Amino acid sequence: MSLATRETAIVWLGIIAFVESSIFPVPADLLLIPMALARPERAWRYALVATIASVLGGVAGWYLGHYAFDTLARPLLEFYGKLDTFEHLKASVDSEMLALLLVTSGLAHLPPIKVVTILSGAANINLGFFIMSAIVARGARFFVLAWLLRRFGEEIRDFLERRLSALAGGAAAILICLFAAHRLFY
Repeated sequence: MSLATRETAIVWLGIIAFVESSIFPVPADLLLIPMALARPERAWRYALVATIASVLGGVAGWYLGHYAFDTLARPLLEFYGKLDTFEHLKASVDSEMLALLLVTSGLAHLPPIKVVTILSGAANINLGFFIMSAIVARGARFFVLAWLLRRFGEEIRDFLERRLSALAGGAAAILICLFAAHRLFY
């Protein structure tokens, strides 16, 4: 909250969105929400900054997984207790499933975005495809959030703070079900 009112808040938003996508466990939403409530006329700008920084952070995570997995990514995943999740995903994920994970982690952090960005690089997923998926998923998350905050303002703050993860998780669950149905019937 104290960061949201500072002149440098937009810089902090970019930094947090960047590191969230590659190494940091705190979501940028925690700064985006109070910033957009304090200055609703800038909500779209904040969403754009968060999206760009998050995608760039995801690219950094991709490079980390692709070029420095053993030296940097593995110790980082061990530090956060996510190495087992990572190894399980790596063993069981094909390119279609990884595309779904990119979208669900971008929307709802299921699994955590940093795990998927590093996994994408380690699994040698096409970087262009990765970037487009990140733009769509992270952009959707931040721009929908900005729209809700502009449209409903302070009234929606409590609702978002309590239920944003559940809503994003529900959207991710729907995507997973659609993907499963697609695989089952086609």
